[in-house]
Amino acid sequence: MDLGLTGKVALVTGGGRGIGAAIAEALAREGCEVALVDLGDCAAAAEACRRHGRRALAIEADVCDWNGAEKVVARVAQELGRLDALVCCAGITRDNVSWKMTEEDFDRVLAVNLKGTFTYARAAGKLFKEQKSGRIVAIASINGLRGKFGQANYAAAKAGDIAIAKTLAKELGRYGVTVNVVAPGLVETEMTRKLPAEAFQAAVAETLLGRPASPADVADAVVFLCSERARHVTGEVLKVDGGQYV
Repeated sequence: MDLGLTGKVALVTGGGRGIGAAIAEALAREGCEVALVDLGDCAAAAEACRRHGRRALAIEADVCDWNGAEKVVARVAQELGRLDALVCCAGITRDNVSWKMTEEDFDRVLAVNLKGTFTYARAAGKLFKEQKSGRIVAIASINGLRGKFGQANYAAAKAGDIAIAKTLAKELGRYGVTVNVVAPGLVETEMTRKLPAEAFQAAVAETLLGRPASPADVADAVVFLCSERARHVTGEVLKVDGGQYV
């Protein structure tokens, strides 16, 4: 199936590892040139994209940097020739029950997971508005829909990402721009492998399919929303959770 992505350019925040790296590579596999933004080194993830015969730009940047987001978007458009899709995947966790959570842990999670989404969606949205086309996909979580014990900061940030996406869908729809959300459940990544075994297995037990998602499961949903096949889909929250939310 041709997804209409050949020759398009996508920017993925949090693209250095885990879900973000899988999304970047999946987009490259479908024909996109890709820019990856990460606070850490994303050279290996960029090289994985290049193995599909596509250009890949690795950029080290803090997604919380308001002015930096505009500079990165401008750089990608200049160096890769255009920008067609943005995927906001940068995220961290600093879990604790509310009465033990520190102000620093609360603020940092909201900064990366919520402000980091808005800074890039705002910067790319301005460009997409001008060119009257574009795709924005935010990676949230089912915990932004239902809450989660020990994750007041993370759940609040992900709920905020959903609200941002729905708001931008209303603001940018008239300009031919779609804005959607992918909300994963438990995904087997380096981050979740650090969870206590009991907590991990409890989350697996919640799923109807009896297994955690792989990063590729999430990436495939994102690729669809970035494609021409999803041209009339906007303001939606697509759960990729194996039935965990149910």
